[in-house]
Amino acid sequence: MKRSIILMGILLLASMPASSQQAAKAKALLDEVYNKVNSYDNIFVDFKFELNNTEANVRQETRGDVTLEGDRYVLNYLGAKQMFDGKKVYTVVPENEEVTIEDKSEDSGTVSPSRMLTFYREGHNYAWDILQNVQGRKIQYVKLTPIDSDSEVKSILLGVDVETKHIYKLIETGINGTKTTITVNSFKTNQQLSKTLFTFDEKKYQEEGYYIIRN
Repeated sequence: MKRSIILMGILLLASMPASSQQAAKAKALLDEVYNKVNSYDNIFVDFKFELNNTEANVRQETRGDVTLEGDRYVLNYLGAKQMFDGKKVYTVVPENEEVTIEDKSEDSGTVSPSRMLTFYREGHNYAWDILQNVQGRKIQYVKLTPIDSDSEVKSILLGVDVETKHIYKLIETGINGTKTTITVNSFKTNQQLSKTLFTFDEKKYQEEGYYIIRN
């Protein structure tokens, strides 16, 4: 019995350095992704969004795209357009002919478009996960677990293209059982952008009869 306890202790101690090395390996890969993202002047991402909750019988699938330049972004998603010009967030909903103007939210529980490629830099523990072959591309997954025990997110799997160091897929599992998957269909960098892309033209929407809401 005593010998078994000693053996278990040795095995446990032996596994600790390996686990630490795997975490360091995962962080190193994400650091490469972060440095690669920050090396671009701008980024355009076309993506597929899936939301599933089996218990609630909810399934949603759609596509969208986002253009990022520093903190500024333009997001087209679910028939609406959201833009951040560095100071204000503008949400345009053509179906309701409404525009909402508000200050940037500092809610740390929400991954904003401007942080969707860099949010993993803080607040998570890292673990090396599976390697997948997707149509000839090697996708290495890293598992992120929130450090905050009150987080509504149970875990996140971040799939990274080993060759390009670009994020290919994000799979977020909530504590309520909801699974959100974002798959990158197209990733373009250093595009020729219009000088007015991140400029909100309030007069244009007023002339088109949109109702302007300021929060």
